[in-house]
Amino acid sequence: MLDLARLRALHAVSVHGSVAAAAAALGYTPSAVSQQISKLERETRTTLLERRGRGVALTEEAHHLADTAQELLAIVERAETTLEERRGQPGGLLTVAAFASAARGLLPEVLADLARRYPALDVRLTEVDPHLSVELVARGVTDLAVAHDWDIAPLPAPEGIEQAVIGDDLCDLVVPAGHPFTTRRVIRRSDLGGERWVCQPPGRVCHDWLVRTLRTAGFEPDVAHVAEENHTIVALVAAGLGVAVVPRLGTGALPPGAVAVPLEPGPVRRLYALWRTGAARRPAITEAVRTLQEHWASHR
Repeated sequence: MLDLARLRALHAVSVHGSVAAAAAALGYTPSAVSQQISKLERETRTTLLERRGRGVALTEEAHHLADTAQELLAIVERAETTLEERRGQPGGLLTVAAFASAARGLLPEVLADLARRYPALDVRLTEVDPHLSVELVARGVTDLAVAHDWDIAPLPAPEGIEQAVIGDDLCDLVVPAGHPFTTRRVIRRSDLGGERWVCQPPGRVCHDWLVRTLRTAGFEPDVAHVAEENHTIVALVAAGLGVAVVPRLGTGALPPGAVAVPLEPGPVRRLYALWRTGAARRPAITEAVRTLQEHWASHR
């Protein structure tokens, strides 16, 4: 009989693309995941991983087995959901994936609240890029995701995924102190031409929003500096190196040299919680979503 924990490890490698990334998602060491895969190879008498340069790749047999593992994990999830629902209290393991500013600005207090009220619930958080979180939920890698979209880039929700709105995160136009925008009452999107921008990398929702918005207003964006973290973006603005659109969540107080000015219409990104339909009745899911919404409302 195949061991479910070993199948889970193989499935995680299939989703995340490497042993190290799978280990981080599962909360194990890379060595532990490698050992699980090695034992599964012995059990199945099949080579599942092949060396490719400095990494590994799944064999064709491993891909088939990983697909079967996903089906088995879904069955186990339904069984666990039924048992937890009958008990009527959140419990067991709940894995959560969230983008960086939510992981920093919202999740700590939410996780602490859940831990205080439900000692039998073991919540584990992983910080992930927002564009990956929906797929991680759909493939059964994580139970719950906190993701976001922008007004011109709606969040896709594939079949089998349910979602609930957590709230709207307002965004500020942040400029260096002394910038001409700081003396104006209102800045409109049509005023943004000719600025040097500090922004997240291409492919990120924030970057795509900026490019689409400026092109719609008739400008080609001049992205002078690219940074992953909002704190880095704000620091570059404070140094006089450009302007940026920065969400308020997780950013905190602006440093000296950076000023938020009103932009109309104001950019807004909407935060969502997403989970699999098969787990919708699980008390841990419903209570986690309720707690996310409750904490968001209390801080707005």
